[in-house]
Amino acid sequence: MSETDPQQAARLLRSSTHAVAFTGAGISTPSGIPDFRSAGSGLWERDDPMETASLLTFKRDPQRFYRWLQPLAEKIRAAQPNPAHLALAAMDGSLLKGVITQNIDGLHQRAGSNNVMELHGSVGSLTCLNCKNGYSASAFMDSFIDNFEIPLCPACSSVLKPDIILFGELLPELAWTDADEHARRADLMLVIGSSLNVFPAADLPASAVRRGTKLIIFNQTPTPLDRQAALVFRGDAAVSLEAVRSALN
Repeated sequence: MSETDPQQAARLLRSSTHAVAFTGAGISTPSGIPDFRSAGSGLWERDDPMETASLLTFKRDPQRFYRWLQPLAEKIRAAQPNPAHLALAAMDGSLLKGVITQNIDGLHQRAGSNNVMELHGSVGSLTCLNCKNGYSASAFMDSFIDNFEIPLCPACSSVLKPDIILFGELLPELAWTDADEHARRADLMLVIGSSLNVFPAADLPASAVRRGTKLIIFNQTPTPLDRQAALVFRGDAAVSLEAVRSALN
């Protein structure tokens, strides 16, 4: 394992045939979106996820769920892609075959990445659990964030559920299948802003490295796969990935 060598990371990217990125909340914290588990600032420091962000809570007490979601949705609305998102978008299609993300904020797509596999869903759309109709969130989010108007289905007036994966739900089948295929084909994986402690998503880089895939890890704190990584970058992922992007030019 070597640490903080943008030139070496650039060489690994250039020599790869199927590089993919795996991103977690840490790639979006520089954009002002809090993560879930960091000591002192993580969302689960304040709230019990099973009490606020579970499918059971949503069905029993959607107002409680939406009270929890409102400040997070407001931060997501205000957020802009940071240099880490932009660096991955700059590699899109040429050096990087896809982005597997645990994030729900849509910042990868806004930065310009095209092949984004959202393992935990997205706040960008909503579904009616009653009549199964789906809707873009854009028509509902401003009134929800600003006035706490809970989104209701235009067809049947049931409360709409954001298409984020809550506790008690399975991961989206298509996103998981696509992500698993890319992870199996990968000869290089960039792990960015993930503690690699959230399963089953963390199985993807863990299984990849067992198959011989090289890992480059960008994370503020140690991860269980650091010792098996080719390179480890500590600190702000936006700074580290911008350095790698510059080394590619």
